[in-house]
Amino acid sequence: MIRVGMLSYWHVHAWDYTKQVQENPNTEVAAVWDEIPARGQEAAAKLGVPFIADLDELLARTDIDAVVVDAPSNIHRDVMVKAARAGKHIFTEKVIAPTLREVNEILAAVREAKVKLTVSLPRLNDKYTLAAQEVLSKGLLGQLTQARVRLSHNGATADWLPKHFYNLEQTGGGALIDLGCHPMYLTRLFLGLPQSVSAAFGYVTGKEVEDNAVATLHYDNGAIGIVEAGFVNAHSPFCVEIHGTEGTLLYGLPDEVVRVKSNKLEAQEWVTIEQPANAISAFDQWVGHVLNNTEATENVGLAVDLTKLMEAATIANAEKRVVSLSELSN
Repeated sequence: MIRVGMLSYWHVHAWDYTKQVQENPNTEVAAVWDEIPARGQEAAAKLGVPFIADLDELLARTDIDAVVVDAPSNIHRDVMVKAARAGKHIFTEKVIAPTLREVNEILAAVREAKVKLTVSLPRLNDKYTLAAQEVLSKGLLGQLTQARVRLSHNGATADWLPKHFYNLEQTGGGALIDLGCHPMYLTRLFLGLPQSVSAAFGYVTGKEVEDNAVATLHYDNGAIGIVEAGFVNAHSPFCVEIHGTEGTLLYGLPDEVVRVKSNKLEAQEWVTIEQPANAISAFDQWVGHVLNNTEATENVGLAVDLTKLMEAATIANAEKRVVSLSELSN
């Protein structure tokens, strides 16, 4: 049995990961730490496990094998480096950290300690993503020219997001670095890693962080990636468009169906593509890596690229220019 320490209930998905720990037959919640003691004590009481106020004390315990990190993004580096050095396997909410420099420090500690790291990038495992990858693998769209992925909700206008999600110091940003992570890593998955990024942020509700955002990924071959996210849209469906010289794939406009129209198909009309079953969750994959001594190579690679793209987009918006990924500090 893998005994898991839950490190913070700051993130809105912390209880979702708690449920995954409880539902996996190989894991159990063993203790809770939180940078806000009252919140951690409340969570621990609900779970019937100890609350440990000192992070170093929790990480020193021999009856803790692994941790789930849902702490504020600005302390991810410190929390995860400590966890790795204590020999604890790590499952973390995205982003790994807000900057590439911090990510590389975390990865160095993980490699040195030989612990298993997996990042929650859940839409990689969803059936529409798997269907899109199959279409692309067959070359039905030809040379890819554009991908656009949008994810948005009304958390700021309907006031259901927690207030600390608007704290720039803790989050590193708003709609893009939170919700926009999903369209960002999907666009990266479909088109590859771009050479440069530009971005525009909007502040519809006047928060400290952006609540409306677009990032544009620029590729040397002329392809363009468009990443859209917002906290201010009441009925904006999650949607995917992938365009190429020979065809187009659409999903979520607005129904949850994958459609393709391609010059390479006999039918010169929109064709519905069957979606396979979802792949196993990132959390269950992590448990498998811990048990089988394997590595989440693709997952971690995409998560590193996600931080690169988010850091570049943040700089691009602040400085009103196109930012090359090669500019980022290691």
